[in-house]
Amino acid sequence: MAPADLIRIASRESRLALAQSEWVAGQLRNFHPGCQVEIIGMTTRGDQILDQPLAQIGGKGLFIKELEVAMAAGRADIAVHSMKDVPMNLPEGFSLAVVGAREEVRDALVSNRYASLAEMPAGAVVGTSSLRRESQLRHYFPQLQVRSLRGNVNTRLAKLDANEYDAIILAAAGLRRLGFEARIRALLPFSQFVPAIAQGALGIEYVTTHASSRAWLQPFESADTRAVVEAERGFGRRLSASCDVPLGAHATVDGGQIHIDGFVALPDGSRLLREAVSGNIGEAEATGKELAERLLARGADQILATLERHAG
Repeated sequence: MAPADLIRIASRESRLALAQSEWVAGQLRNFHPGCQVEIIGMTTRGDQILDQPLAQIGGKGLFIKELEVAMAAGRADIAVHSMKDVPMNLPEGFSLAVVGAREEVRDALVSNRYASLAEMPAGAVVGTSSLRRESQLRHYFPQLQVRSLRGNVNTRLAKLDANEYDAIILAAAGLRRLGFEARIRALLPFSQFVPAIAQGALGIEYVTTHASSRAWLQPFESADTRAVVEAERGFGRRLSASCDVPLGAHATVDGGQIHIDGFVALPDGSRLLREAVSGNIGEAEATGKELAERLLARGADQILATLERHAG
């Protein structure tokens, strides 16, 4: 265990991950004057394998496994994640603090040619790495071509600029955190594009038994942000969310109430089910699960069974 005046952050070495870790480091220095914060950059398996869709090589856990190994071995104290990259179920022995102040939640259209998806002609090529985005694209814009797009934000923008795609879709939060807000041509409306679970939120993972880590991270906590993340993750957990299940959810808090909107679909967009429910903010996770149950009652179980058969 590191001494109390040193906090070591395990971070992926992508520019976005490092930018997020640097922000957390700055906040920790403000919260705990006199403490030193060190960032330990690591390349994860998810960063190394760029020629295959994420769903085919093991899913979101590929981005955080090495960071968890470093924490378990005592080489790092905490790890900073985009919450949308965190698997629905953490390994035993790890816990999450959810950082307050969620960024922009929506997906963003980035294009050098077109100001909107509706403006794009039939056959135009849209790049995305996400089955969630692909299913919604194919459902609402079946005339467009969807092609896989992997790599970090800079790599994806470079591929767009090299004219490999007519447009690409990225999380607005990541573009903003990297200073690329000017590249956003349009924020995609919630009416057609439900975001990824916990998109725009940051989480800090730590070893559950390390009381000092919990104490360091307490100032980050936001009750509202934790509630919306718990609701969305409760929804995803009930539907066994992984990279090969096209689904998304978006929760908001209004006073003592939480509202959550979510969908599940087939990858080709031929079937898409969407529902919304509200509940008490103190029952956020249960409200997310209720939304999942409503979709299951409408046929989401058949969609999941179809996906399982194809995966098998």
